[in-house]
Amino acid sequence: MKRLDPRIVFGILLIAGGGLALAQAMGLLENAPAIFWGGVFLAAGLAFLSLLFGGHWWASFPGFTLSALGALILLPKQLEEFGGALFLGGIAFSFWYVYFTGRERRWWAMIPAGVLTALAAMIVVAARFEEFGGAIFLGGIGLSFFAVYLTSRAERWWALIPGGVLATLGGMTIAAERFGEFQTAGFFFLGLAATFLLVAVLAGMKWAYWPALVLGVMGFLGVASLLDFMNYVWAAVLIAAGLFLLFRYFSKR
Repeated sequence: MKRLDPRIVFGILLIAGGGLALAQAMGLLENAPAIFWGGVFLAAGLAFLSLLFGGHWWASFPGFTLSALGALILLPKQLEEFGGALFLGGIAFSFWYVYFTGRERRWWAMIPAGVLTALAAMIVVAARFEEFGGAIFLGGIGLSFFAVYLTSRAERWWALIPGGVLATLGGMTIAAERFGEFQTAGFFFLGLAATFLLVAVLAGMKWAYWPALVLGVMGFLGVASLLDFMNYVWAAVLIAAGLFLLFRYFSKR
């Protein structure tokens, strides 16, 4: 197949740009430059995407990115608040394509895909429910690490730790608005305890039981302070500790 001469491409672009400028001058069209450049980026993206049929997976990065940029420029004004989500979602789609077309070799693409997807989802959700934006973002990234773990449970058990920590931080953004700081810290420790417990149970790492136990106790004490009776428990613990120290002091003398 004969290679397309660049002069033909530039000629078509010049004619299209001139036609759009003429239509705007005649009052038949508004915002002709945005239409022109949006169409250029969209066409360039589609040109790269056509290379995917030949097995060139790397073309997904410029292909989906340029296509998303063109769609962003062409986006109607009433949907401008979702422009960031559209652009980030386009880039995320390129990483998802890379992963699904080579799961064994290109599992790493799931991490940036998850991060970008979480960012796009955060923009969409925060436009209506701002208080859930942080939870969507951090929780979404955490889910991407859990998905990495599922790709190879024996080799990638480590993904449980960042997955659990990020999911816990996502939950804390909601808990911080509903409970006090001390109780929020309790939820954080409980989340970390659950994370290490998953490492111990699912990955067979016996050492993880110890941090799970310690963090679980700390988390329980923090969350239990929401209950009224825990005020009496704390007072009893402090009094008992004080009496124990005094007893040890006087018994030695």
